[in-house]
Amino acid sequence: MTVSHNELANAIRALSMDAVEAANSGHPGMPMGMADVATVLFTEYLKFDATVPDWPDRDRFMLSAGHGSMLLYSLLYLTGYARPTIEDIRGFRQLGSPCAGHPENFLLEGVECTTGPLGQGLAMAVGMAISERHLNAVFGDDLVDHRTWVVAGDGCLMEGISHEAIGLAGHLGLGRLIVLWDDNRITIDGSTGLSTSEDIPARFAAAQWHTASCDGHDPVDIRRALSEALADPRPSLVACRTTIGYGAPNKMGTAATHGSPLGPDEVAAARKTLGWEAEPFVVPEAILGAWREAGASGASHRAEWEKRLAGHAERAEFTRRMAGDLPEGGGAMRDYLASLAADPPKVATRKASEMALTAINAALPDTIGGSADLTGSNNTRTPATKPLTRDDYSGRYIYYGIREFGMAAAMNGMALHGGVIPYGGTFLVFSDYARPAIRLSALQQARVIYVMTHDSIGLGEDGPTHQPIEHLMALRMIPNLHVYRPADAIETAECWALALKRKEGPSLLALTRQNLPPVRDDVDANRCARGAYRLRAAQNDRRAILLASGSEVHVALRVADELEIEGIGADIVSMVCWERFEAQPEGYRADILPDADPSEILRVSIEAGTTLGWERYTGREGLRFGIDRFGASAPGEDLFEHFGLTAEAIAPRVMKALQCEQEEALAHG
Repeated sequence: MTVSHNELANAIRALSMDAVEAANSGHPGMPMGMADVATVLFTEYLKFDATVPDWPDRDRFMLSAGHGSMLLYSLLYLTGYARPTIEDIRGFRQLGSPCAGHPENFLLEGVECTTGPLGQGLAMAVGMAISERHLNAVFGDDLVDHRTWVVAGDGCLMEGISHEAIGLAGHLGLGRLIVLWDDNRITIDGSTGLSTSEDIPARFAAAQWHTASCDGHDPVDIRRALSEALADPRPSLVACRTTIGYGAPNKMGTAATHGSPLGPDEVAAARKTLGWEAEPFVVPEAILGAWREAGASGASHRAEWEKRLAGHAERAEFTRRMAGDLPEGGGAMRDYLASLAADPPKVATRKASEMALTAINAALPDTIGGSADLTGSNNTRTPATKPLTRDDYSGRYIYYGIREFGMAAAMNGMALHGGVIPYGGTFLVFSDYARPAIRLSALQQARVIYVMTHDSIGLGEDGPTHQPIEHLMALRMIPNLHVYRPADAIETAECWALALKRKEGPSLLALTRQNLPPVRDDVDANRCARGAYRLRAAQNDRRAILLASGSEVHVALRVADELEIEGIGADIVSMVCWERFEAQPEGYRADILPDADPSEILRVSIEAGTTLGWERYTGREGLRFGIDRFGASAPGEDLFEHFGLTAEAIAPRVMKALQCEQEEALAHG
């Protein structure tokens, strides 16, 4: 029995209607409207093998319009991925089902990235395309020769990140990237005419993209447009003119199909309009068989690729990199740390980061660095990283321009593609621009390393617009993000080593502009791996524990010196990474921060940022020194004195607090 294109596409429409209706929640319109385009793509163009979803040379398919998740879940089920099963689809948007409201890369194979925040899928696809071209330049066509396909909606292209992403892709000439725009002209509020008058193809053309258009419900016209895109060396936009909710006779073409179930009457009417007679969640055997045949069609390509890999001179290196494993040995970092211990330098931690990267990049070909137009300030480029350009994709440094959000999202795509470890820099205060992508780094468990410099009022004269206050604490609140604030060159190198080893999520290094004196000369073990550690133990009987990070660690050391002169013993704890400290065994944490009455041991935090959050470690009765207002424009040293973040200002207040606590304890004794 010959199965028609319409029957194949209607299977997507039926499953999408049924799942959204059963959940009484979701977005049926987009999957129904893009079903024809998706059918042509998956049955005729996309290179994949459903039985081996992680085949490294598969095409990447990104559903940037993640609200239309049932389009992707339907395709994965129909083409024969192990999951979702039909029972998973029945449980759409329910607890325990891998078919979440928006696609999650950690729940289902075949979901290349987590999407839903509009525009980020498109930007991550740019990163995927960068990784593909870079690895192709390194390993050749035999091992790396695939494309990146994106389905993006009107909302994706309204979001500002789309401007950043398409500009970067056009500049780099990423011709293996093809965006399929679901041009249905509907948003939740109604017609796109309510909010925009842009000429979208003209915008892409201005960014050096090829553009084409097609009737998104005519398979012949869809094939023509996709073939045109394949033939053009530039990245391509294909405007697919569709009708949202196609097949629902009373609601299609309206916002009523966008974000709500169709309702039982409209579902029944749509079934009649589409000629779909099967029961809910049932795909007729012939139609399912045709889809499964399409899902297996890439097996021969995959088998041929595996033969090429088996005989390739770079097989071991390619396999290592795609697995995300670091090379064995690590001698370069050991040698570098030994040199620091022999002669600890007084440098800014941004410079210390550059020094560490010089050793790392020379020994680790996986890294691809970059900066959002602050290379000289972030210190992110080293001699081993020549620029990655449209003329030389083998380069390992990307000039992202003033595109913090686009950079962060592209790095997510690069990391999720595999084979590379991306890092990128900007000022810590501009993490606000990148925060939505940083959050997705953490959610997607992507190994991305953020190099955030100018981390406090210590940056000086640029003033409060550039001086982070709340940023460290706000970033620490993101689950699965490791925020490191090292105090000197040795801690910075240790933090880099930890970030590189961490496969299961992102890391962020908050680094100073100003020079810092060394606080360590020991490198026998990576002490930062504990997250927090006792840098120096009390010399007199311990009465205080001083907790500090980054540039304030040397302030804490000076405070402790003042206290020790007065016979007050003080531990100094370097709180380099809260997240790692919280993961330590209870016994270790209790040793660093023993339970004690404040009259016996007073806990004191010192950090040039908001004090909010430090109560976790100081307790309500402890002292917290920081800045709970915006900064000011002045030299950094003057600002530390102005805001009371000096030993001269802090030590007397600690002594007074200890005296008060002791007097109160005696009064109640």
